[in-house]
Amino acid sequence: MDIDGFMERYKRAWETSDEDLLASLFATDGSYRNTPFAVQQGHEAIKQYWQRTKLQSDIRLSYEILERHANGGTAHWRTHYQVSSEDMFKMWAASTGTNMLARKEGDPLPRLVLDGIAVVEFDTAGLCRELRLWWHSKVDD
Repeated sequence: MDIDGFMERYKRAWETSDEDLLASLFATDGSYRNTPFAVQQGHEAIKQYWQRTKLQSDIRLSYEILERHANGGTAHWRTHYQVSSEDMFKMWAASTGTNMLARKEGDPLPRLVLDGIAVVEFDTAGLCRELRLWWHSKVDD
C-alpha cells in the first residue's frame, strides 16, 4: 500500500464508521496515534477507538497528499461531521481542551470540522506500522 491508497481507505473507513476496514489498514501491532499523547496499539484497540465515529453522521473527509516516499507519506486532511449524540459532543469538548459551547437543553448539536495532518509509516508488507495525527477542531460554519 502507498499513502494514496491508505488515505482513500482511511476516508472510506471514517465516512462509513467501519472499524474493520480501518483495522485492516494496520499491521497487527500497528499504532494509531490520534494525538501526540494518545496511542491505540493493535487491531482491537484501534477498533475500540473507532467506535466514536458511530456517534457522528453526515461525515465527509477530504485530503491532499503533501509528501510520498517508499515507506509512507504525509497528508493534510479535513473532516466535517454532524455530532449525533451528547456523548460525542462531550468527547469533542474534552479533546479540544475547551469549555462546551453554551447550549440550552433541546438546542441542536453542532456540526464540527477537524483539520489535521497525518504522517503514515508502512511496514515491509505495506501495512501501516504507525499513523500519527495532529489536528484541531471547531464548530463548522
